[in-house]
Amino acid sequence: MIFICSLGILQHNESMRIEKKVAKLLTNQRKTLSIAESCTGGLLCHRLTNIAGSSNFFKIGLVVYSNDAKMKFLKIPSTVLIEHGAVSCEVARRMAQEIRKKLQTDFGIGITGIAGPGGATARKPIGLTFIAISKKNETISKQFIFKGNRSTIKSQAATWALRMLLSFLQSSEEKVQSRK
Repeated sequence: MIFICSLGILQHNESMRIEKKVAKLLTNQRKTLSIAESCTGGLLCHRLTNIAGSSNFFKIGLVVYSNDAKMKFLKIPSTVLIEHGAVSCEVARRMAQEIRKKLQTDFGIGITGIAGPGGATARKPIGLTFIAISKKNETISKQFIFKGNRSTIKSQAATWALRMLLSFLQSSEEKVQSRK
């Protein structure tokens, strides 16, 4: 499934609400998070660390921009990068899984994409982004095609990563509530 998105620029207070919801749920559930970013260049980490107390849940963020960094720090095999490309569902999933396992956190996020203006091909356009969220026994990933300039694409990718994590956390919260 491909999501074509054009969120526009969120106002500062609008975008902060989702970070605060994520922070509150991670803190309340006593869960931890690690992040591996490529095309967003650390923006997701930046947004989460703007929340006071984020050190309670946020353990590490890596910007693994090059293929060499993905191989060295996340042990993504070169064969996977060659077969699927750095901007692929498979690589996003491995990024999320490997960062979570390495840091022994409850959740891992992997983001890879093409923010532009260069780097696109006929099969992989500007805005193509893959986001994955991993927890112990489950990894979900989604493909997006974001519209806009480089800054807007990065912002949309970070926002959707937060939305995906929020959805994961809310479903965990609902399961806990239903058991009570």
